[in-house]
Amino acid sequence: MPARSAVPVAGPGAGAAGTTDLDPRRWLVLAVIAAAQLMVVLDLTVMNLALPSAQRALDFSTADRQWVVTAYALSFGSLLLFCGRLADLAGRKATFLTGLVGFAAASAVGGASVDFSMLVTARACQGAFGALLAPSALSLLTTTFRDPGERARAFGVYGAVAAAGGGLGLLLGGALTSYLSWRWCMYVNLVFAAIAIIGGALLIGRQHRTPGGRLDVPGVVAVSGGMLCLVYGFSNAASHGWGTPSTWGFLAIGVVLLIVFAAWQARTAHPLLPPRIVLDRVRAGAYLTILISGAGTFGVFLFLVYYMQVTLGYSAVRSGLAMLPMVVLSGAMAVLGNTRLMPRFGPGPMVVAGMLLSSGAMVWLTRIGAHSGYGPALLGPLMVIGAGMGLIFGMAAATGTFGVEPRDAGVASASINTGQQLGGSIGTALLNTIAAGATSGYLADHLHGRPTPQMLQLAAVHGYTTVFWWCAGIFAAGALVCGVLLPRGPLTRPAEAAPREPSEEATAARQHGRTPSGYE
Repeated sequence: MPARSAVPVAGPGAGAAGTTDLDPRRWLVLAVIAAAQLMVVLDLTVMNLALPSAQRALDFSTADRQWVVTAYALSFGSLLLFCGRLADLAGRKATFLTGLVGFAAASAVGGASVDFSMLVTARACQGAFGALLAPSALSLLTTTFRDPGERARAFGVYGAVAAAGGGLGLLLGGALTSYLSWRWCMYVNLVFAAIAIIGGALLIGRQHRTPGGRLDVPGVVAVSGGMLCLVYGFSNAASHGWGTPSTWGFLAIGVVLLIVFAAWQARTAHPLLPPRIVLDRVRAGAYLTILISGAGTFGVFLFLVYYMQVTLGYSAVRSGLAMLPMVVLSGAMAVLGNTRLMPRFGPGPMVVAGMLLSSGAMVWLTRIGAHSGYGPALLGPLMVIGAGMGLIFGMAAATGTFGVEPRDAGVASASINTGQQLGGSIGTALLNTIAAGATSGYLADHLHGRPTPQMLQLAAVHGYTTVFWWCAGIFAAGALVCGVLLPRGPLTRPAEAAPREPSEEATAARQHGRTPSGYE
């Protein structure tokens, strides 16, 4: 690994950049970015509670229902790296605003859907524009805040949105579905988008584009195809099992395409994902952290909702409100972690603490029963896992873009979202399979004659607790692996005063009398 000069990323006054060249509107820009990111994160979960109502209204089958979620995941996951690099090449303000407008339009179409195909198409378009929006938002944050102390606070806010947004989506989805209509789970995006579009157009200044950059078309085809096959394969495994050709076949093709992509990136002159991004130990540790935590966190957002609504009989609104302590704690710990803990202890201890807290909360959740009360069985674990998630997500956004040059900010940001999306897909498939197997095994061991409702309830709870044990193991493994990769102590970055050799693109631009840095 390349050596790092000791310029610590800590303290409000530690930045090399003076305060005179800081954007005076940067905190308003942060509010715009946070609104856009909240819209994207909400949409990952807000439709989950609306699916039964949408199914009744549009009259589609239970087998088709998964495609409302899968269509979004497929387009979002497969296009992230391409859209991240596109933000670097075309200008982040342009891609940010384009993503917002497209996401809002797709949400309006989805809310007005008259049949299943219209809804699924709208969800796929949401995923595509979300893939353009998410890395643009994070890279704008990276390039807007240059003072280390301010950047820590900004990433704390961003991490709070990322950590709390999923739970907030469940709360909002339950309220909208219960009191208005499932369609408002789509229409609500228009409110967030309008705020972000107006603010982005007025507040975000001109953004640098990568000079002389070219789009790596073979890389786009390989990685987009590979991610598409992987996400589809894992989604198919969750509903059809691992043994079907449509599961293992797509998974195998996806792995092959990603291997081809990695080999090509080492050879091409203009890589879509430059190896320098992922071969850095700190950033690689952040991407692995977000992948592992994405897989483990799925056990909270899905199976706890199943448990509360199916077993305990909670309404959609009540189950969303039950998640509120987790939302509050995750947001608070993300801000605290970035502003206070990260500058002092570094990312390694934060990730270990977050993973172990999440693991302990999952073990605590294994004590649930068919008639457990919210206070004794759920409140404590939800608060603990909220704190753990806040530490993890608060660290990942800052560390995953740490030390990257502005020309790589978009694709580095996309790598974080890609890890989260892939981790969620793996968690969906793995944990659904485990839950189904544990439930069936319980019935086979205890069933004598026709199953009673009480027996089915006990079998379902056994499936949930088995999943929570597995999630505890996933988080514990994450604490071990990511704790080794990520360093202790304040992060350091290359000294800004050190002279750098001009890039080949900049040299060629000067030889032809052009400005080496393009603007939007």
